[in-house]
Amino acid sequence: MSDDAGLHALIAEIEKSMSVLARIEEYYAEYVTHSVDENSPTRENRIVIAEILANYYTCLETIFLRISQYFENELSAERWHHDLLDKMTLSIEGVRPRVLSDESHAALREIMRFRHFKRYYLEFEYDWDKLHFLRRKLDIARPAVKRDLGQLLAQLRAAGE
Repeated sequence: MSDDAGLHALIAEIEKSMSVLARIEEYYAEYVTHSVDENSPTRENRIVIAEILANYYTCLETIFLRISQYFENELSAERWHHDLLDKMTLSIEGVRPRVLSDESHAALREIMRFRHFKRYYLEFEYDWDKLHFLRRKLDIARPAVKRDLGQLLAQLRAAGE
């Protein structure tokens, strides 16, 4: 595969994952609007919101992994999830532009921590205050990440011309 073909494949993968993100965000908005009583959330509400948060971050992490594989692909085996997220804040001269703003990174770090917790400490009784905090982080991340990935795609497309 030529460099151009690899770059175009990366662009296509990012675009496809962004459409998955959009569907996750759409479902989240619909679910919260029609199914959640903010003052009295059910166990189901907590579980669904926890799953949405985990899926949102996992989708983004897949994008970040593809970017890392295409450009630099050096991640520590022990802390690769953290390292991957942190590397997305780096502009690597002559290699790739910065992927995430500080605003996106800070919000996503909290969601990543929760996703890790959720994966390894199975829960059904999620703390609503913690989920509310994470939902605020998601509300910050959604437009910021969309903006960041849009800028990255524009830079990648320009490089591929």
